[in-house]
Amino acid sequence: MLTRRILLLSATVILAVVGLPPSPARAQSLDQAAAFIEQTGKDIAAAVNGPGSPADKQKTLQAIIDRTVDVNEVARFCLGRFWRTASAQQQKDYLDLFHRLLMINITGKIGEYQGVTIAVGRAQPREGVVVVASTVNRPGNPPSKVDWLVSTESGSPKITDLIAEGTSLRLTQRSDYSAFLARNNNSVQALIDALKQQASKES
Repeated sequence: MLTRRILLLSATVILAVVGLPPSPARAQSLDQAAAFIEQTGKDIAAAVNGPGSPADKQKTLQAIIDRTVDVNEVARFCLGRFWRTASAQQQKDYLDLFHRLLMINITGKIGEYQGVTIAVGRAQPREGVVVVASTVNRPGNPPSKVDWLVSTESGSPKITDLIAEGTSLRLTQRSDYSAFLARNNNSVQALIDALKQQASKES
């Protein structure tokens, strides 16, 4: 149920920004996002391609994702209006499971990230985020157009979404969850139970 395309793309961030707009405040925001993504890409490449056991690499990669992706915000967005109807315990359980599944899928596919490169285009502001256009190249696969959405509102930049070939991955995930909930009497607990089953199978 957890969209897997975002997991591969989250491990390929390497950025160099060109064409910044002239506004000093806006340029500072774009510069901050650019430096953040560039460093994140270097950290991920070092974790995936460097020495160490698979377990060591998984631990390092998990720390990078925790630091760079606003997982809780993405999880809340994916649940949509049902976040407000969930109990406090259900919210906690859902966030824990969303994070756990994200980590399971990312750290379980380290071998697939090797050799991936990204060619970066322009970085532009859009509705409170910085959008960075790029082309992701993976050996043996056609190039993919990907926009990276980075929020700097909290003062600490975080990845909040990826738009792959024009499709928002978090919007796709929210649509999948909404469809599941519609088939199950809008029961958040049913979704949580399904996520638990998925986590137990993949862990």
